[in-house]
Amino acid sequence: MYTGLFHFHSFWAYLVLLVVGLATINALAGYFTKRSYSPNDFRISLFALIASHIQLLLGIVLFFKSPKILWFQDNLEVGTIMKDPLLRLYNVEHPTLMIIAVVLITMGYSKHKKKLSSTPKLKTLAIFYTLALIAILLMIPWNQWF
Repeated sequence: MYTGLFHFHSFWAYLVLLVVGLATINALAGYFTKRSYSPNDFRISLFALIASHIQLLLGIVLFFKSPKILWFQDNLEVGTIMKDPLLRLYNVEHPTLMIIAVVLITMGYSKHKKKLSSTPKLKTLAIFYTLALIAILLMIPWNQWF
């Protein structure tokens, strides 16, 4: 079960990266060209929100099932995890920053719905989705992907 879930999480990460990148570029382009907010903008940002939340759920399940996560082992000191860069990446940095990225996407999506005109909607999406995309790009374990 773990192997299949791990591979699905990795595959879905490509989709999340693609969709969040597309939503970010769409929002930035819309904001800088001053175009009107359209139903397609809504759909793209919503799909990025949904894809990132599914990835978060997969990641949470993996966090409790993965042999790389050592928090739940007996007689393990936190210093052991923090001294090893790979263990720290999987146990602390990757989960924390990915949760932050999903929170940023959620906040951006939620805040943009409250705006009444196109420019503030697109600006809100552009800011929050760009920050989320940066967080995602920083914490993807690239050496495991290639």
